[in-house]
Amino acid sequence: MKIFIKNMVCNRCITAVENIFKEAYIDIKSIKLGEIETESDLSENSLDLLETKLKEIGFERIKDSAHQLIEKIKNMIVLKISELDIADNFLLSEFLSSNLHKDYSSLSKTFSHNENITLEQFFILQKIEKVKELLLYNEFNLTEIAGKLGYKSVQHLSSQFRNITGFTPTEFKKLKIHNRKPLDSI
Repeated sequence: MKIFIKNMVCNRCITAVENIFKEAYIDIKSIKLGEIETESDLSENSLDLLETKLKEIGFERIKDSAHQLIEKIKNMIVLKISELDIADNFLLSEFLSSNLHKDYSSLSKTFSHNENITLEQFFILQKIEKVKELLLYNEFNLTEIAGKLGYKSVQHLSSQFRNITGFTPTEFKKLKIHNRKPLDSI
């Protein structure tokens, strides 16, 4: 049985959800971001118990196909950004269409209708959160960050960063409060 779960955005999320299933003595066949396959079908009672336990730690079971698709899209975007290997000629439309085997306009329409934000805006917001993280870790300079996240130039990154945050990357680094957002709240 496949169960789709909202707000799984990292490996720690996988571990947390996996622990809930283990505590409920439910055998897992496979687990990945946003999706768990159990060895056997679950009763409504078991599903209700799982939903309660998932909600306690910020997750939610997704029941309809549109929301399952949206969660897949979000997880794909978060993973792509976390790889820090986005080419400057990267096209979100091609990436999503080829991986999900669906027309991008259909994906975009479903996403926008349900999330009140476009796919492109979501992608940009996710990249900006990654920029914030990388700036705080001081691992890479701005030129390296721009290259890893697919920006054509540091100026483009800085401009987009300022439009979203109200600060330049340099100003952001100097702030005492960094206003980072959890990825699952974007």
